[in-house]
Amino acid sequence: MPVLVITGTGTEVGKTVVTAAVAATALAGGRSVAVLKAAQTGVGPDEAGDAEEAARLAGQVTVAEVARFPEPLAPGTAARRAGRDPVRPGEVAEAAAKLATEHDLVLVEGAGGLLVRFDAAGGTLADVATLLGAPVLVVTSAGLGTLNTTELTARELRARGLELTGLVIGSWPGSPDLAARCNLADLPEVSGAPLLGAVPAGAGALTPDAFRSAAPRWLAPALDGTWDAAAFGAREAP
Repeated sequence: MPVLVITGTGTEVGKTVVTAAVAATALAGGRSVAVLKAAQTGVGPDEAGDAEEAARLAGQVTVAEVARFPEPLAPGTAARRAGRDPVRPGEVAEAAAKLATEHDLVLVEGAGGLLVRFDAAGGTLADVATLLGAPVLVVTSAGLGTLNTTELTARELRARGLELTGLVIGSWPGSPDLAARCNLADLPEVSGAPLLGAVPAGAGALTPDAFRSAAPRWLAPALDGTWDAAAFGAREAP
């Protein structure tokens, strides 16, 4: 099944921009793409959500959401406070599977981190990946503190028998500090997974044309891009 689940080590690590970059790169390779947001929080009914933002940057992708809730909270909490039914992992998996019959690639973007709860039963994006048998791409931050959250996420994925495709740094700073530069070597070591890209800070503010042109240079060949982890690491090494 051509589904890739995209999660983060936490909030505000660049999941949506990375999702857009993966989508744009796949589109450039001639594939049809759908972006499914498992649970959108913090936006009103007429506002653009993360999936729409990914499509704005990436181009002609199919956009879908399972549910949205107005408050910027964890999906389970946001659903409860809104008095609405929560999102269930099975619903997300069903929506992704349907999209997979019509597209070459389906990107399922989570909310927050891997174990953010969808419902009172404790359903998470990890359960969605399990139901789909889909690999997981982890978006992580560049600087101090990222090693702990990245290793914990990787350990949880492996404990559940899920495939960790690799890591992408969601926002690589223009002037990286010592911690960020050291983390280029340390992130693959602590996670046991390859570094598959680094998206420059501010990439989401590029024009769509500029974003689509540059996106393949931010991602490794495993994600259909041209980014070279060894060359990048050598250039940025402390």
